[in-house]
Amino acid sequence: MAILAEPESTLDIIVTGAGLSGINAAYRLQQELPEHSFAILEARDCIGGTWAFWKYPGIRSDSAMALFGFPWHPWPHSTNIAEAHVIKKYMEDAAAAHGIDKKIRFGHCITSASWSSEECRWTVLVDAQREDGTIENKTFKCSWLINANGYYDYEKPMPAVIPGIDSFGGEVVHPQFWTDKVDFAGKKVVVIGSGATAVTLLPALAKTAESVTMLQRSPSYVLSLGSQDNMMSLFSRFLPLRWAALITWWQRMIIETITVYAMLTFPNFSKRVVRSMMRPELPKDLDADKHFNPSYGPFEQRLCFCPDGDFFKALHRPNTHVVTDTIETVTETGILLKSGQKLDADMIITATGLYLALLSGISVIVDGLRINDTLGQRYIWHGTMLEGVPNSGLITGYTAGTWTPGADARTRQLIKVIKHMGKTGATSATPFVEKAERDRFSSMSALSNSSTYITSARERMPITAESGPWRHGRNWVSDAWHLVFGSVTDGMRYTFSVKRKDV
Repeated sequence: MAILAEPESTLDIIVTGAGLSGINAAYRLQQELPEHSFAILEARDCIGGTWAFWKYPGIRSDSAMALFGFPWHPWPHSTNIAEAHVIKKYMEDAAAAHGIDKKIRFGHCITSASWSSEECRWTVLVDAQREDGTIENKTFKCSWLINANGYYDYEKPMPAVIPGIDSFGGEVVHPQFWTDKVDFAGKKVVVIGSGATAVTLLPALAKTAESVTMLQRSPSYVLSLGSQDNMMSLFSRFLPLRWAALITWWQRMIIETITVYAMLTFPNFSKRVVRSMMRPELPKDLDADKHFNPSYGPFEQRLCFCPDGDFFKALHRPNTHVVTDTIETVTETGILLKSGQKLDADMIITATGLYLALLSGISVIVDGLRINDTLGQRYIWHGTMLEGVPNSGLITGYTAGTWTPGADARTRQLIKVIKHMGKTGATSATPFVEKAERDRFSSMSALSNSSTYITSARERMPITAESGPWRHGRNWVSDAWHLVFGSVTDGMRYTFSVKRKDV
């Protein structure tokens, strides 16, 4: 995709990233703040974010597309779970249909962003790729900077200590760096991991590999989800697509909210329910109590979904296995486990998790103070603005639910602040916590998920409290309530260009 011609480099708002969150933010901005100029800066050469980046076999959504898609651009297919290339095409179509594609500047990688209270603006430094492949240094100015890149680092995975991995004589592949050159056909493959990536890989690999073994240190919950959205198909027979999608969205949202809340509130009961749903789909000779009996409750870590039970169907194949054990060492020809069992392997796939980098490698400086190294000490306001960082937003979705509704709610919360600034004449908005409040707060990580890749990143993640604008927004209903009835002044300090008291 060609890089767009360079328009004016001073903007009201800059959005980083042309993934789901960035495209959604752009739509909300142009609908609700039409008088504000904005652009999306995208480091790569295409729309898609995660769905353009990941290339491993079987990559797909693990949420129903009726919720995962944009609320303002109905998902046009009857499929419930979609493959990456279909999601990417949908995002491209949505951006083109609403003129958002014209706001994207491809090949623009932000290296640093500096806020000046004197100017009340951000100075954004960018490495921009020319069409001939050379790099041009550019400088942008903006009043607001909205980071919609999510929190995954595309450059490196989460470090995993695997004893003896360097001695392995076969091929070691991390899903994050999968290419078309990876050939697993006819090979003995061991997938290390038990999360969504491993659950997606196993049925795809099993079709042509000699054998596939999913080696897990601890089990996960896996549930089947129909590949076809029957309710959407039914409604669309009698109603226009937009109305059918709206009804389906509300139906899905109500079910998801109640389900996630119930499972987090009653973990022991929920564990029994989910395991009773998994058991009939597993091979009868597989020890479900060992291999599918997690120590945590459902949604304490992300619950894995598989379309039409493809993961369970793969386990019925004679070439597919699950082993629950810990690694003693990797040898030249495979993996030796603590139990003494040996797994022969030609290829090891390390589906061990992702490295979280909240600011996407951007060095963020506020009045000369770099804030990247103090993220774990900063509260997050309504899940979307960092304490002490003016005119800046972080757009993320839910870890215990569908991503997009959370990203949308938090984008609209930012817009609410910007609108308030316009009404009052404020030039900056900065979340702040009074010392007395901080002393009485019991802080917790903004990401409550207990997965290893998340717990290992706690010091790089902002914190939340149990009350006020600092509470943890766990679901869309809670965020929507605070969006409508919450205050934009509670926990927020506004400044003005004329002499006037800060409020």
